[in-house]
Amino acid sequence: MKRLLSLFALLLSPLVSHAIEEPAYAVEREWAGVEIRAYQPYVVAEVVVPGPADQASSEAFPILAGYIFGKNQGERRMAMTAPVTQAAEPVKMAMTAPVTQSAQGSEFRVQFVLPSGITLANAPLPDDARVQLREVPASRVAVIRYSGLWSKDNYEKHLALLQTALRETQQPWVGEPVLSRYNPPFTPWFLRRNEIWLNLP
Repeated sequence: MKRLLSLFALLLSPLVSHAIEEPAYAVEREWAGVEIRAYQPYVVAEVVVPGPADQASSEAFPILAGYIFGKNQGERRMAMTAPVTQAAEPVKMAMTAPVTQSAQGSEFRVQFVLPSGITLANAPLPDDARVQLREVPASRVAVIRYSGLWSKDNYEKHLALLQTALRETQQPWVGEPVLSRYNPPFTPWFLRRNEIWLNLP
């Protein structure tokens, strides 16, 4: 955890007085603390790491930070953006066609969003084979925003609120919930911006 705190501080402390870039989106609807957002495509650097959930970010952060800090072909440095996202990696069952069941919490996919000028065509290739680059296509997501600690209880409370709001409006969702963090760990808990995203079909 100390290493994660140090890395967050190193990456984000020069940026605290400036707006940190986020992927572009438009809010389509808002009710009961929930937003439906339409995101434009964006590129991420991602890594899949073993769980449990509360340790996945600590495992993934130095790997991804290394990539944007120059551990890539050309030693190109890139600006830190937000959010850092984390989602459970679904377990695939061996059948004639792939079938995805609910995640068992054994692995997690952690992503850094790359700056808006970065595409798959011009992104530097990672030196670390664990880092993969991917374009996230245009998508619609349901989002609930909350502050507070990065605790399991806080996460589960707000996930339940988001799912209830969607059920009440008969809005289905697909895939695993995505935890999105916008602040470094040294940010006071009451000032943190946390979000949970659910992908919409």
